[in-house]
Amino acid sequence: MSVSDTAPPSLAEARQQVAQARRLNTTIWAAVDAITATRQAILDRYQQVMDSLCAAQIAGLPLSVLREASAGRLTLAPLEQAGYATVGQIARLTEAKLVALPGIGTTTARAILAARDAAVASVRQETSFRINLDPANRTATALLQELDRYTAVRAVAEPAWPELMNLVDRLDRELAGVKRLGRVRWWFTRSPDRADALAAAGRLKGYLDEAAASGVVPVCTEVMRRWHAPAADPWPGFEAHASDYYALLGEFVDTCTPSQAVQGYVTDDIVARVAAQELDASLRRVDLRGYQQFGAKYALAQRRIILGDEMGLGKTIQALAGLCHVASTAGGTPLPMLVVCPASVLLNWSREILTRTVLSHVVIHGPDRQDEVTAWLDQAAIGVTTYETLRTLELPADLHLSVLVVDEAHYVKNPDAARSRAVRHLTALSDYVWFLTGTPMENSVDEFAALVRYLQADVLPAETMPTGPVAFRRAVSGVYLRRNAVDVLAELPARLDQDAWVSLTAADREAHAAAVRTGNLMAIRQAAYVAPDSAKLERFAELVQEAEANGWKVVAYSYFREVLSRAHAASSGVCFPPLTGDVPPADRLRIVDEFSAHPGPALLLAQIKVGGVGLNIQAASVVILLEPQLTPAAEEQAIARSYRMGQVRPVHVYRILAERTVDETLVDLLARKTTDFDAYARRSEVAEATDEAVDVSFAGLGRQLVAAEQARDLR
Repeated sequence: MSVSDTAPPSLAEARQQVAQARRLNTTIWAAVDAITATRQAILDRYQQVMDSLCAAQIAGLPLSVLREASAGRLTLAPLEQAGYATVGQIARLTEAKLVALPGIGTTTARAILAARDAAVASVRQETSFRINLDPANRTATALLQELDRYTAVRAVAEPAWPELMNLVDRLDRELAGVKRLGRVRWWFTRSPDRADALAAAGRLKGYLDEAAASGVVPVCTEVMRRWHAPAADPWPGFEAHASDYYALLGEFVDTCTPSQAVQGYVTDDIVARVAAQELDASLRRVDLRGYQQFGAKYALAQRRIILGDEMGLGKTIQALAGLCHVASTAGGTPLPMLVVCPASVLLNWSREILTRTVLSHVVIHGPDRQDEVTAWLDQAAIGVTTYETLRTLELPADLHLSVLVVDEAHYVKNPDAARSRAVRHLTALSDYVWFLTGTPMENSVDEFAALVRYLQADVLPAETMPTGPVAFRRAVSGVYLRRNAVDVLAELPARLDQDAWVSLTAADREAHAAAVRTGNLMAIRQAAYVAPDSAKLERFAELVQEAEANGWKVVAYSYFREVLSRAHAASSGVCFPPLTGDVPPADRLRIVDEFSAHPGPALLLAQIKVGGVGLNIQAASVVILLEPQLTPAAEEQAIARSYRMGQVRPVHVYRILAERTVDETLVDLLARKTTDFDAYARRSEVAEATDEAVDVSFAGLGRQLVAAEQARDLR
């Protein structure tokens, strides 16, 4: 029976129903007002933090900027003679107070104030929002507490929000029509109006029954309980999950990220297509940053793409957002989805799907892989497998995927490799194909082109390959999207890079010469760590001790296990087991978790091919590269394990280098490769660049380096 079909109540019943409806209305509005108040409190606390950041900038601004603001016309001598040295010191001075100073008239005072206001406005415009890791900062603490409060109440209210607002709207409307039921007004009300009032009361009874059945009151009660709960210390949560706080804050305030940076400098027609793309969030448990929303929508709108965001910007989250959208909007029988990734990040994908979405997934790996394929296809879930496992799977001949995600897609840059052929086969069977890699080219532009051709072969036809970086970037703008951390993460703390050069000891020189005579590049690269009194090991120990004195955690990378063993022996503080290829992926995650949770300074050693991929190590604020690597990508991936979205401390990056060794040659090579990457892949599409790509193959690289060292040794 509908609300409109219920018989009108008696006058006594009507009055009782009205009283109950008013109490219900008050309960709902209290919860709605609490959520509204929390949202406003977040905006207020944000503004207070911004004001304090700007005030700190203004406080140290020298008076000389006022002269610059007035194009050199302003005389500052009277202010300086009065003891003023910074803009912050005159921030509150009025015209009258300025005129009272010797040598300052009304005209000069007004010019000073105009220049000051211009400087202050400039500072406010240029200051990037950031929450510094400072538990003593009461303003920042209050903002984080309000974000925590909003997260808590939203978790309860959000699922019921449409129903709450619909019900309270109907209650408001019906309660306005039952005022005539009051004991005095009733006697002065005409019969037709009495009937209308009783009918409205009858409808209220239906709303009360509806509210009781749907559990509205317990929801509102829980909202108010959480809203009134005492605020806890927010800093441990912020330190562990800073990126989630910033993502939530992005719902309330402009992050000040330039729109072109968010959009990866792609063309206007693609931007319009992405803007029109919907993004369903019903199966997602995580908020997205603005640039992440754009990335997920780009993947959906363009369908077959390379998401090339710089390491640490959340390519996995963007792919998961796209998978959630496809799963939630699939009509009829949903098609399966598949993620292919290196074995080192298999468990990371499993963990992210579990914590960031409500989607089911099946890990396809190990001896039961064929049974797992059956389970994956039966459940129409997300399958997660590795490149090597994919080559061995028996898949149905009529397989059709809705989405294929290929993580660390540079693993298939060689079209002739078996794993590349396996991936290429699946790309033809998939509606959407998303390649994820922050390093689409490690050595040559041909690697980049090979990845593009997997997705859209006609974009870069081999016979008419665009020449030069500008033409290349324009050609791939519909396939390739990249954003860089410096452009979209204004809150990132400083990254301080320093090359730590050492001079070889006599024993070092002897070990290096012996390695050069062998002609073995790997022996040459680690020769500086062989001697017991190694200069590199001594510098490493000094850097670790300095970090320990500051209470910082350190992660140190080397390509070589033997170098890690010697570094482990040289360390005297808390040192976790090294992450090497022998450590199973599950144990790697456990070690990183324990390292992150350790209450104090600690050292984590890792092979760069193991710890530099797929792990999040934001707990480390010092990164040490024990020797230079063969590609910039290897170094940047390792650094990005710590210097990434969610990092709250400045990150110190040290590269330990030895003079008159292969290190000098490698540093020059890395600089050249970085220049090539910047020209072709740093941005999706920009206005100008020069220089052709330099192709340095690994096969020729080893011979070049060994020859250079042998020639140096003869000098």
